[in-house]
Amino acid sequence: MMIKKFIFLHSNIPYRYSLHNIKIDDLSNGFSSLKDYLSNLISNCPNEYFENKNRSSTLRFKLNVNLKNDYENEICLLANYGLELNKERFPSNHLKVQMFMLENDKKTIAIEVPIWFEQNELINFRGILKNDEPFTGHIDILRIEDNKIWIWDYKPNAYNEKYAATQVYFYALMLSKRSGIALDNFRCGYFDSFYAYIFKPEDCKIDVNLFNKFYITSYYI
Repeated sequence: MMIKKFIFLHSNIPYRYSLHNIKIDDLSNGFSSLKDYLSNLISNCPNEYFENKNRSSTLRFKLNVNLKNDYENEICLLANYGLELNKERFPSNHLKVQMFMLENDKKTIAIEVPIWFEQNELINFRGILKNDEPFTGHIDILRIEDNKIWIWDYKPNAYNEKYAATQVYFYALMLSKRSGIALDNFRCGYFDSFYAYIFKPEDCKIDVNLFNKFYITSYYI
């Protein structure tokens, strides 16, 4: 089977985790642990972690980050192709884009990848926890390009996003922890059919006091 698919029902939401077996077999240059992580998710994902509200998508504060508008990035073109060619095949724009890339883009290795932090791994970010439960997320699109692991989030209105960089940054932190691959091997971005914004996660800075203030305020509204 070229593409392995599995539906995780997390918080009663179906996440269609899929990975390309042939592409992950080619992972090398220190990324073999990523292959192991992706291959073992179906049997080893701690699904109970995903039943709480401590999720990366709920973060509402901005990073101090050098965000680049990479308007010539090929991922925008791939998004356009996906929306057009899969318009009758899938119900959501996310799936239209994700599945087109997984099936046709040689750099895309997996979609809807579950990731998490154990509670004791969040010692530097205590303010994001509503309770003593793990912190989780799902990566929209995972690619390998220029010997870097790229974490991408599809945002239909990327230009107007305020907190997407924060969300994707925490995805990188979690995947780095789960795979044991250093953060400087990752790149992050979010995109739609027209805009792509990218950054290096190792360059990000967080003011923990500001972090706590904004997250706790928005979380309990």
